[in-house]
Amino acid sequence: MVTSKFDIADYLDNKEMIAEYLNTVLEEGNNADIISAIGHIAKAIGMTKIAEETGLSRPSLYKALSDGAKPQFATIMKVLKAIGGQIQVNPMSV
Repeated sequence: MVTSKFDIADYLDNKEMIAEYLNTVLEEGNNADIISAIGHIAKAIGMTKIAEETGLSRPSLYKALSDGAKPQFATIMKVLKAIGGQIQVNPMSV
C-alpha cells in the first residue's frame, strides 16, 4: 500500500476554505501554529505569487514562515494582505 504525506495546502483551494482554516487556527492555536498556517496558505496560493505581492524574496518567505521562525509583525501583515486576509478584533464574550 502506497501512502502519501498529508499536506493541508492541497485542500486550501478557495477563499472560504482558507478563511475557515486560518480563523480556526487563530482561535485554537498558538503563535507557532498561526505562523505555520499562514505558511500553508502561502504555499497553497503559490510562494512566487506571494513573494511578488509582498516584495519579499521566496527564500525570505520560506524562512519567515518555517517551523520555529519568529517573523516580524510587518512580514505577517504583508503576507496576510497578499493572501487576501485581514485581522479583525471582536470583543470576547465572557
